Amino acid sequence: MEEAEISGPQACSKGLRHGFAVHCLVNEIPTTLIKKWLGHSSLSTTSIYLDVANQEEQRIAKKMWS
Repeated sequence: MEEAEISGPQACSKGLRHGFAVHCLVNEIPTTLIKKWLGHSSLSTTSIYLDVANQEEQRIAKKMWS
């Protein structure tokens, strides 16, 4: 983590996994593919990330209009 200059709460395997999932969704990777990559047995587990990705997308859109 130090070498990649990642610090704070995201500086753990769970944080990296979460960041990866959100990054995939923001970049329009199909949820079914993300489910497969993360090894989730249920699509409902993967869709939890949709709320976070949607918030990120809204934050980016707000920057465009400010």
